[in-house]
Amino acid sequence: QVQLVESGGGLVQAGGSLRLSCAASGRTFSIYAAGWFRQAPGKERRFVAAISRSGSTTYYADSVKGRFTISKDNAKNAVYLQMNSLKPEDTAVYYCAARAGSDFYTSFSDYNYWGQGTQVTVSS
Repeated sequence: QVQLVESGGGLVQAGGSLRLSCAASGRTFSIYAAGWFRQAPGKERRFVAAISRSGSTTYYADSVKGRFTISKDNAKNAVYLQMNSLKPEDTAVYYCAARAGSDFYTSFSDYNYWGQGTQVTVSS
């Protein structure tokens, strides 16, 4: 069992940057792969980025590739999402997710632990 708490969301102008954090508590986070998803109003939750449990492998949605970076610090039981060159279409609630496993995972149904979400709003 692991509990996830996101932070770092807020309001930013287009072109700006934000860094989201996800703090994990419970079991040792090093056995968990992690991911970030986002959900805009009226839309389904969509994959953003994923990272393997060791942090050695990452994968990104095409819409954020080159702008967002996912990272994982197992010593701090945390996963991060650095978001640069933000666009208004990045506006959404961002969710951290985790699951035990050695690979990286990109599907909503792959994950069984979720945070409560943090709002990111990008103004034009």
